[in-house]
Amino acid sequence: MGAKSAISLEEYLRTSFPDLDREYRDGEVVERSLPDDPHSKTQFLLLMFFGALCGKFPFFPRPELRMRIRPEMYLIPDVAVFYGSPPERVPQDPPLVAIEILSSDDRMSAVRSKLEAYRAWGVKHVWLVDPQERRMYTCDQGLAEVESLRIPELELELTPAKIFDAQ
Repeated sequence: MGAKSAISLEEYLRTSFPDLDREYRDGEVVERSLPDDPHSKTQFLLLMFFGALCGKFPFFPRPELRMRIRPEMYLIPDVAVFYGSPPERVPQDPPLVAIEILSSDDRMSAVRSKLEAYRAWGVKHVWLVDPQERRMYTCDQGLAEVESLRIPELELELTPAKIFDAQ
């Protein structure tokens, strides 16, 4: 995670950043880590996985969508998957799935904080994917490494081969 600067919420919501979009946390604009190639490839493959299922399920996968977690917190997951209906311009209702993908310069404490914020907001499936180490985690009661990422109520399973071994 990068540097912070203080601005009003109104100014944040009016601002288009020239490079990577930034998050807003309790009065501070927070830079996000710059994605590297493994991050970008993993994000693409996750979006392809959920995109391929749009004909079977009412999925609306979105990359890097600014979401209102609470009045003074706007976070941007690497991938959000909405179920049932498309999200608002700036969603105020949680997606079914929020996914963070580790980049080489991410700080784990900052990533954990985001994952916990998604859970507290009501995201049912909060996942962390580490393309460098080829590991996957769920965030239910803390982080737990898993063999595959699942959405049991839809009988869906995302295996490592689908995101780490694909071209």
